[in-house]
Amino acid sequence: MSSSDRREITGFSNPTVKYLRSLREKKHRKREGVFLAEGLRLLTDARECGHVPKTLVMAKGRDAHPLLDALEADVAAAGGDVIETSTDILTKITGKDNPQAVAGVFTEFDTSLAALDRSKANIWLVAQALRDPGNLGTMLRTGDAVGAGGLILIDDCADPFSVEAVRASMGAVFTQQIAQANWDEFITWLRQGEGQLVAASLRDAVPYRGAPYAAPCFVLVGNESRGLPEEYELACDLRVTMPMKGRADSLNAAVAAAVLSYEVLASLDS
Repeated sequence: MSSSDRREITGFSNPTVKYLRSLREKKHRKREGVFLAEGLRLLTDARECGHVPKTLVMAKGRDAHPLLDALEADVAAAGGDVIETSTDILTKITGKDNPQAVAGVFTEFDTSLAALDRSKANIWLVAQALRDPGNLGTMLRTGDAVGAGGLILIDDCADPFSVEAVRASMGAVFTQQIAQANWDEFITWLRQGEGQLVAASLRDAVPYRGAPYAAPCFVLVGNESRGLPEEYELACDLRVTMPMKGRADSLNAAVAAAVLSYEVLASLDS
């Protein structure tokens, strides 16, 4: 793509800049059905997973890179919009000081439970009322690391397509399927097929090491401060406990999901 085919934006008051900035807010993302991601590595991961941005925004004066050239060519081939602007305007768009030299606007994915194929992976992560976008992004990254099928968000969770969650996922938002549902919808869907629901718990729990995990295993963690509601824990097929040898009485929700997921992975692979 030649530089003449790019659209240059020089003003902060440009309607496109205002539109892109608005995507940092959930209500505008939901209305438009799109989300914002930044960084060449993340956008390259997206491209390799078959996701090409509708709009590509690049900072003037950026370093040349063959991966960026390939990304720009794919966006142009798909009929997308390629914009060149200043680093200051890109900072306004992403809300991040010292932004990376490229950002993209992607179409949101289908997040219905019906879109999931539980048979495609032995492990799935499930989070209930997870409020921190950093924890959510970390869980997506963990899911990618352990070969999970995806992340199912139960009840009122942080937005998985927020700039913060996408950034924290380190590209895993594009490799992991994401579903959103309330508890009743999820448990009804789960019981319509195979699936073992496992939660970290202190209620009638067995040690997490050596527990009888079975595939597909759905690893459930609760809210960062409140944990899981009692009725949710009682609905699980298996409750496991992890030792706390210091003063802390629990792990961070995303850390607990990672520790438990690797134990499940080791068990199922053995």
